Amino acid sequence: MKVCVLGDASHCDEAKANDIPCMDVEALKKLNKNKKLVKKLAKKYDAFLASDSLIKQIPRLLGPGLNKAGKFPTMLTHSENMMQKVQDVKATIKFQMKKVLCLAVAIGHVKMSEDDLYNNTLLAINFLVSLLKKNWQNVRALYIKSTMGPSQRLY
Repeated sequence: MKVCVLGDASHCDEAKANDIPCMDVEALKKLNKNKKLVKKLAKKYDAFLASDSLIKQIPRLLGPGLNKAGKFPTMLTHSENMMQKVQDVKATIKFQMKKVLCLAVAIGHVKMSEDDLYNNTLLAINFLVSLLKKNWQNVRALYIKSTMGPSQRLY
């Protein structure tokens, strides 16, 4: 998963030191609200972090492209640890409740312990159910599936 930092000078310096791709205000101005370039930028990275001073200017600099792609940046303040924030963004999943009957979400990976997978599964299910209007009445079935194995019915 690739994360890009849209930041002011200090955040860009920190990102370069930690080998994280970054863009400053001048680089964003070069995109010039060009829909194709903004779309290309959104496809290139999975998530974005933006400095608190810059986050208000992003719709003005880039237009609605990032928002339409569902990749509007997460705020990054100067008091926060950048590497910790990048890890948090990589570990966060987003449920997009559209008018679909099936929803597939990654809740773990191979290197995780059994307890971590159990906790992630529990958190994901409880959060998903809390988003639904009638909670558990709207859930017909829940399955968990590994990449190569068969699916297991949970509910």
